[in-house]
Amino acid sequence: MARLRGIPPTIFTEMSALALATGAVNLGQGFPDVDGPASVLEAAATAMRTGANQYAPGPGAPALREAVSRHQERHYGLSWDPVSEIAVTTGATEAIAGALLGLVEPGDEVVLLEPYYDSYLAMIRMAGGVRRPVTLRAPDFRLDIEALRAAVSDRTRMILLNTPHNPTGTVLTAGELQAVAEVAIEHDLIVVTDEVYEHLTFGGVDAQGNRHVPIATLPGMRERTLTLSSLGKSYSLTGWKVGWAVGPAHLVGAVLAAKQWLTFTSGAPLQVAAAYALDAEPAWPGMLRDSLQERRDLLCDGLRGIGLPTTTPQGTYFATSDISGLGWADGNAFCRALPERAGVVAIPVQGFYDPDRVLAQNPGRHLVRWAFCKRPDVLADAVERLARADLSA
Repeated sequence: MARLRGIPPTIFTEMSALALATGAVNLGQGFPDVDGPASVLEAAATAMRTGANQYAPGPGAPALREAVSRHQERHYGLSWDPVSEIAVTTGATEAIAGALLGLVEPGDEVVLLEPYYDSYLAMIRMAGGVRRPVTLRAPDFRLDIEALRAAVSDRTRMILLNTPHNPTGTVLTAGELQAVAEVAIEHDLIVVTDEVYEHLTFGGVDAQGNRHVPIATLPGMRERTLTLSSLGKSYSLTGWKVGWAVGPAHLVGAVLAAKQWLTFTSGAPLQVAAAYALDAEPAWPGMLRDSLQERRDLLCDGLRGIGLPTTTPQGTYFATSDISGLGWADGNAFCRALPERAGVVAIPVQGFYDPDRVLAQNPGRHLVRWAFCKRPDVLADAVERLARADLSA
């Protein structure tokens, strides 16, 4: 099919299968190896036992939409109508799909931060849109404001943000967000912002730290911003695939117009339990964040200790290393050899960049992403394996 031609298969499925086949430590796909709160698991079981097993309403269970509304008010001071301004989706991945299919017309340009989560590329292509990447360049991965401005044309429809940013771990600063807002307002653009790591940001050097600030809180942005998030990352329940889209009714309506032909509705008992998690376990993401910061430091220090230059992420649960000094042609070759060499799986970052670039011009061709949402003993084992192995080409 022409819409799918040129879209490579997702690297996560391939590398996780490689980990399973070789018995390697999987630091590739970003899923925790410990489940979320026991009380939330019990809430799901109770919901199943008490009859929440049939179709939920298409926009989502009222209890979850109301809990998301309270969450946004509690954390960010944003007030949203749970009836018309919040929709439940099958994970943030479906929210991304619904936003792009519902809001992008063929030929519309979408400005997005590169490297980018691979579903962005696929869904822009399926919607008939044209991607306009703005590159966050190693080792600092900061937003180039002038590059952002240059990427906008009279055909631009949308800016697609991701902060905290996967795979680099960058958290956009207040100044960077203000610049994005100015561009969006000046050119009357929609901003779709993927904030699934909103609660997983780590301490910085000042009082502000790396605190996540939703762009919808900035002046003039509430009416043009669609915010996407999910339960999976904040509560270590990635397999539940419970997400949401929040924003003005016309933007949420566009997501629902597409969603009705994708999944129609999402898992009813898990929505009940997700509502419970947001209301009854509000402190859990903070405890997860503190634990992840310790694991981040364990992994990053370990990687640097064996000679791999590694950027310390401000958020998410991914760290990025530069393997250019090891002699490999690219990160893809390195990552495919790594399970046999060291018994560890990582993800080559080059696949998160524009596929139309030749390899020599791909800014991520020597970057590798590691997930640190694993138990400390697993991370220590992975570092020991890497230290014992010959990692050179």
